[in-house]
Amino acid sequence: MENINRIIIIFCCCLFSISSVSQTYFPPNNSNVWDTLSLTNLSWCQNKIDSLYDFLEINNTKSFILLKDGKIVLEKYFNGHSDTSSWYWASAAKTITSFLVGMAQEEGYLEITDTCSNYLGNGWTNCNPIQENKITIWNQLTMTTGLDDNVSDPNCTNDNCLLYFSNPGSRWAYHNAPYTLLRPVIENATGRGINLYNYQKLLNPTGMTGLFLYNGFNNIFYSTSRSMARFGLLILNNGNWDGNQIMTDTNYFNQMLNSSQSLNESYGYLWWLNGKTSYMLPGSQFVFNNELIPNAPVDLVAALGKNGQIINVVPSQNLVWIRMGDNPDNSLVPYTFNKEVWNYINDLPCTSLLVEDYNEKSKRKLIKITDFLGRSVNPISNIPLLYIYDDGTVLKKIILK
Repeated sequence: MENINRIIIIFCCCLFSISSVSQTYFPPNNSNVWDTLSLTNLSWCQNKIDSLYDFLEINNTKSFILLKDGKIVLEKYFNGHSDTSSWYWASAAKTITSFLVGMAQEEGYLEITDTCSNYLGNGWTNCNPIQENKITIWNQLTMTTGLDDNVSDPNCTNDNCLLYFSNPGSRWAYHNAPYTLLRPVIENATGRGINLYNYQKLLNPTGMTGLFLYNGFNNIFYSTSRSMARFGLLILNNGNWDGNQIMTDTNYFNQMLNSSQSLNESYGYLWWLNGKTSYMLPGSQFVFNNELIPNAPVDLVAALGKNGQIINVVPSQNLVWIRMGDNPDNSLVPYTFNKEVWNYINDLPCTSLLVEDYNEKSKRKLIKITDFLGRSVNPISNIPLLYIYDDGTVLKKIILK
């Protein structure tokens, strides 16, 4: 480590309390009531919130909601959108499908190790029978089917569009068509339409509303912004909604939100994961040796959809934020836009910023580095951590890589 690092130091008034985590609030089902949390409780500055809102507005945002401990801290609508407006999730809805697959497995309707042909029939691809039968539901969940994503229409689910490229599990490629076919897998396994099953297992227990509709080959979910926030809150609380454990299969839930394979460490079961050593992106086989969102908390998990449909869930901060809107950056997975939003969120506290050269031989002795839950950690570039010194000083620092 270099003797001198350029460090941003934010004094004791931190973004989130380092004391015990507050009990999580859940908004009542079948109601518009949702408790709020005052900005003063978090020591956030209105002018910085205004800057965040300005950034969101100029980038075609329709809605933005930020929850802390389940309560609404920020909620803003733009361009004629409102809390009753429905909007599409795009690929962010892959995470709902992942949740429903887990529910179907929990209820014994399927196993994710099953061959897809059990539910889609023989000949659902253009592969030979041996190749086709090797493709499992797990491969659909992890983007490792081995089907060729470089076809003229990667959304096409017709058998003549689903061509063999490599053995299942040997290659990660973001491919919509095999994912979309999880809908008939769920429907044929459960004997229920996707919207009925979704209502029974997810929407009704959480107070969400919404609907899956086909648009061409694509299976698109539409809902209000608050329904999206409710889903984020459910995931934050490990599949539990106000004491009701909706998903009891903890193994599946944990697998869903952790690296599902070694090809793309930043991908779980249709969820994007931060804090990993590398990541891959749609349309490329290049492996980036970095975290997906370096300026965000390492434990962040995200639902990411085209045109900036986003859910961010951060367990260490008991925080959820969502964004719906039109195109901010032309990407299938809006990870760059996500980074930019985190720049504004990290800057929300009303704290004085001091940029200094930090010398390791400072007279003050560092005794511990912790995260915001008080857990000892090693220094991590671009992540805010608490540095505790022997003179009683506690500083929040971000070491810029």
